[in-house]
Amino acid sequence: MQLTWHGHSTWRVEVDGTSLLIDPFFDNPKTSLSPEEVDDPDYLLLTHGHADHVAHAGAFDSCVVVSSPEIAGFVDDEHAPEDTIGMNLGGTVELGDAYVTMHRADHTNGINTEYGQEAGVPAGFVISDTKPTQVSNEESTTFYHAGDTALMTEMRDVIAPFLEPDAAALPIGDHFTMGPMQAAIAVDWLDVDYALPMHYDTFPPIEVDPQDFVREVQATGSDAEAVVLEGDETFEL
Repeated sequence: MQLTWHGHSTWRVEVDGTSLLIDPFFDNPKTSLSPEEVDDPDYLLLTHGHADHVAHAGAFDSCVVVSSPEIAGFVDDEHAPEDTIGMNLGGTVELGDAYVTMHRADHTNGINTEYGQEAGVPAGFVISDTKPTQVSNEESTTFYHAGDTALMTEMRDVIAPFLEPDAAALPIGDHFTMGPMQAAIAVDWLDVDYALPMHYDTFPPIEVDPQDFVREVQATGSDAEAVVLEGDETFEL
């Protein structure tokens, strides 16, 4: 599995022959790419409706959009992508070679239209190359994109024991999401091997030193490795 961070919360995930792009927002200082320079993925995953997560959804109209029914319907009306899949919390869908499970994120939501629009519950995605079951599979590879979230006990009580992520991308920018300290606790609770910070340095309120996150992860006593990527850099999981 290949994980490429394009800054903010924008990730491209390659699972065997299937490509997924999460939360396309290329107006951020960590990427040198415009949406037009990015190959269309097979699937576009949207965690919630805030502008810094759906801003460039319309640039990828030849793929299948996967999100809450509310956001999928909005994108379908606005941009007419090839297809949409509306799913909801706790559900798992098979997308090519990937299995994607939607889990809640503790955050607000909404679509920034003239009148405002309900967008359902914000979410994160757990992406695996095998279907999740109660039987642990040592051969599976699993990535958790937490979306915009606060620290929540579901990370410890549900996601870690039952979905078993190997790596997690977690917001560390504080102010709108977790900061480095709470994100580090999330790493410990998730029992992952690798922790990748995201959602920081895009705007002044979320400017942080990612090395603070590295130090906080070490302070928890977790065995996880904090991996700070440069924009547009790929990590092989």
